[in-house]
Amino acid sequence: MNLVKNAAQAMAGWQGKEIPKIIIRACKDPHHLQVEVIDNGPGMEESIRRRVFEPFFTTKEVGVGTGLGLSVSYFIITRQHKGEMSVESTPGEGCRFIVRLPLEQKV
Repeated sequence: MNLVKNAAQAMAGWQGKEIPKIIIRACKDPHHLQVEVIDNGPGMEESIRRRVFEPFFTTKEVGVGTGLGLSVSYFIITRQHKGEMSVESTPGEGCRFIVRLPLEQKV
């Protein structure tokens, strides 16, 4: 849910070429479930993309964001569920967050 909320917030008030949209895509292979949250919002520069999973990093105005949402999501997905989380982005074209979770936990 945090990824969808972030996508909606990023597109709010942005005047892009297209009507704002969020696509949620899910697929699985024999070992993983992959969920993608894709938006056609403003995207982000590489310097920001590299830091989005850092605790307390935010591009929002003071008092609007804590900078914890993506870092907590990253921790839960990678540490607690042994999955992967990444982001691809092109400025002016949007973002694609990718979450891959193993279907079976290794003991």
